[in-house]
Amino acid sequence: MTYEETINYLYESAPLFQQIGGKAYKEGLDTTRVLDEHFGHPHRRFRTIHVAGTNGKGSCAHTLAAILQSCGLRVGLYTSPHLVDFRERIRVNGEMMPKEAVVDFVARERHFFEPLHPSFFELTTALAFRYFAEAAVDVAVIEVGLGGRLDCTNIITPVLSVITNISLDHTQFLGKTPAMIAAEKAGIIKPGVPVVVGEVTDETRPVFRLAAAKAGAPIVFAGDSPEIIRSWQTTEGRRGYETCHFGTFFGQLAGDCQVKNTETILHAICIMQEMTGEPFSGKITTERIRTAFAAVCDQTGLRGRWQVLRRAPQVVCDTGHNVGGWEYLGRQLSDYAAGRLHVVFGMAGDKDVDTVLSLLPASASYYFTQASVRRPMPAEELRQLAVRHGLKGVAYDDVPSAYKAALAAARPEDMVYVGGSSFVVADLLAWWRE
Repeated sequence: MTYEETINYLYESAPLFQQIGGKAYKEGLDTTRVLDEHFGHPHRRFRTIHVAGTNGKGSCAHTLAAILQSCGLRVGLYTSPHLVDFRERIRVNGEMMPKEAVVDFVARERHFFEPLHPSFFELTTALAFRYFAEAAVDVAVIEVGLGGRLDCTNIITPVLSVITNISLDHTQFLGKTPAMIAAEKAGIIKPGVPVVVGEVTDETRPVFRLAAAKAGAPIVFAGDSPEIIRSWQTTEGRRGYETCHFGTFFGQLAGDCQVKNTETILHAICIMQEMTGEPFSGKITTERIRTAFAAVCDQTGLRGRWQVLRRAPQVVCDTGHNVGGWEYLGRQLSDYAAGRLHVVFGMAGDKDVDTVLSLLPASASYYFTQASVRRPMPAEELRQLAVRHGLKGVAYDDVPSAYKAALAAARPEDMVYVGGSSFVVADLLAWWRE
């Protein structure tokens, strides 16, 4: 099979969550453990950092990987979902896994995994761990797919666990309250392994503290001792930070939500700086941290986080897709004052669409659309719901049509924002590449 045929085979034989939603979710670690044993427990051949959370875990994972790369280490990075190419999920020092390696894995191993009927994520995780072992990485940053306790990445024993925050998302699987979701995320906490928790509430803090105590794991709550003194967005589209112990530096990721992410990352780095032995000892310097923040997207291939695609008019896309993410994005868009705001917007049907719509600025012009996956909210249905929140616009059948209409209406001083769903951003970037 060609690479394209191989990817289509994977989508058809093990449907992915981003296409069909909950039907692709497979609870439990039994299949993961069978795959892991078959491949000789490859994750035991390199050190890992485990990153969970409702929002921000992708940005944190990519930034931690960039910092470790800047230290001269060979770094694996496993994230999800992908936007354009499946191989975005599996990288070594920013380079995507070769197409030939994906094809070879499926050709050689399908006779074993087909009878198991693994989920797409189970199979992808096994592929990633095996590839990282074969690539002889020093350390791999592993992003949790969904939840934590029963996520198939949770077979690893990392040197550090990171939990970014808790918000109400995937409640059909993780629980209806922040405390229930926190308990699932806290499932990545391992005996004796330090854990950094980025954001907590009065409801979630005791959950994390209890889980860490039971595991004998040192726990740090990033908000208890803030490292960031102040933060601002520069005229060049970067984010500046003045910090207590790392001086002043500038980040390539400029969204408002990155302030909390950076606070979490800096606390994680402080713990890693104290680790003795290979591969971290003495390598993580302030200068290397600054270098990584300034070029995280360039170093790791991260896309879709307040990504500026063009100027005059400015076009920005962002993968924020739930209430927690839009509490930041809604404010950031509302603060835009240079010109008129044009919003190309679509959401997956299983999200809290009504609450997200209540967070959007009523002054913008809207271009409602739907992504090319099997579970979007239809554009016209979304438009009608938005009217109840005072949002006015037109429905479009696909993302490129909506974007082209927004761009045609925008003046040079305006902003065109594209988002609401990772899949909307994915459709835009795929069209952009073509």
